Parts: sequence; C-alpha cells; structure tokens
Amino acid sequence: MNTSRAIRTRTPQQWRMLRKQAAPDFLDIAHEWRRLFAEAWGTFLLVLVAAGGGVVSAWSDGAVTLGMAVVAPGLMVMAIIYFMGTVSGAHLNPAVTLAFAVRRNFPWRRVPGYVLAQLVGGIAAALFLRTTFGVVGALGATMPGHGVGNASAFAMEVVLTAGLVNTILGTAAGARNIGPNGAIAVGGYIVLSGLWAAPISGASMNPVRSLAPDLVRGDFGTTWIYLAGPVVGALVGVAFEWILKGRPTLSGSIAAQGTLGEDDSAPPLAR
Repeated sequence: MNTSRAIRTRTPQQWRMLRKQAAPDFLDIAHEWRRLFAEAWGTFLLVLVAAGGGVVSAWSDGAVTLGMAVVAPGLMVMAIIYFMGTVSGAHLNPAVTLAFAVRRNFPWRRVPGYVLAQLVGGIAAALFLRTTFGVVGALGATMPGHGVGNASAFAMEVVLTAGLVNTILGTAAGARNIGPNGAIAVGGYIVLSGLWAAPISGASMNPVRSLAPDLVRGDFGTTWIYLAGPVVGALVGVAFEWILKGRPTLSGSIAAQGTLGEDDSAPPLAR
C-alpha cells in the first residue's frame, strides 16, 4: 500500500492517536470541569445502586435479593461507561484512577481532582440514601461476612480488585482495545465478582463505594479493609499488566482520559 492510500484509509481513532503522538498531554484543560462533573455524577449513580441494594433490601424485607443487589452495580457501571466514558474515561473508583496513573495512561496532576470528584459523588449518594430511607441496612456498607476474618476479607478485596484492574486495562489497550464494548467486560466482571464473593467481603473493589456509607453512618470498624485492599489490588493489577503487555499504549491513554472535545472526523489530506 502506498503512502497516499494509507493516509486516506486511516480511521478516526488512528487520526486521534497520531495527533496525540505529537502532543501527549492532549486533554484541553477547558473541559476539565465537565470531566470532574462526569466522575462525580457517575460515582453517585454507582454508589446509589451498589449501596442502595442493601438499603432497599432491608427496607423492603428482602424484596431485593442478594443476586439482584450484586448484578445491579455491574449493569450500572456498564451503562455509565457507555454514556460518559468518552467524557472522563469513567473511572468511578480511586483504585482505577490510581491504576491508570501508575500505568502511565493518566497524568498524576489530575488524580487529586478525580478522586475528590469521586468522593463527592459517593458521599452524596450515601446522604441521599440516608435522607430517603434512614439508617437501614447499615446504609449498604460493605463488611466481612459472618465468620469471615478481617485478613480474609482484605485478601479477597486485593484479589478481586487486581482482576478488575486487569479487565479494565486489558480491554482499553493495544490489541485488546475493544472500544465501548469494554463496558460489557467490566460490568460483567463486577457482576461475576459479586455473585461469588459478596458473602465474603462484599466485593467492593472501590474505596469510595465503601467509605461513603461508613462516613455517613459514622462506623469505621472495617473501613481500612476497603481502603487498603483495593489500593494494593490496583498496584498488583498494574504489575500484572506490565508482565502481560509491557509498555503502556496510546490507546490505553485515550481510554483512560476520554476524548471530550475531539473531532471524530479525519483531517483533510495534506497536499
């Protein structure tokens, strides 16, 4: 294929990637407030559903079963990735933001803003649940299951989060870059983890999802498990991604940072 024909047949994503090679920090800071809003709104919806399953189950005397409660967050994450993944990357989770930054797909200077937005969204969801239903079902807090020790719950959160991070990074980068359909893999992993591991640790995999109900109800007895476990798991997941794939990819950076403000059309052929 000659050079002229190759240029004409490049896809819009390839054009975006080529432009980013010339300017790695490709996100326009003018759009940052939209990205932070997206993270806050998306995390609000995630925590509302994840914690709300336990709240509504207790409030309705079991009308929401455990199976329903663990499937709902996966479906919500899938929907959020589809409707706003291109805006902010749809992290919704400080452990995911950390993983993208350690993987060098996401600039460290933007990590504090993302984590703060996620905290605001998560706490707002917990406050909404308390205002609407009162303090029932422990506000959907994640806790070790009956007879499960703190160390076992911590180990479970580490392993589950490592798998989640591998799923997110693996579907976002290189040959495994499947675009918006990565939402199916990520949502499916969350459902799968909850179906078998929720009775052990609650299958949180997200510090904000666990911290927000604990803050609002004022109980921090097991909070450390759900802060430290996902952070350690995220670092393990990044290490495994390096073993599996090597260097970070440009497509991974695009997935992590979104494409807000980017024109999907290819530029005219240079003459």
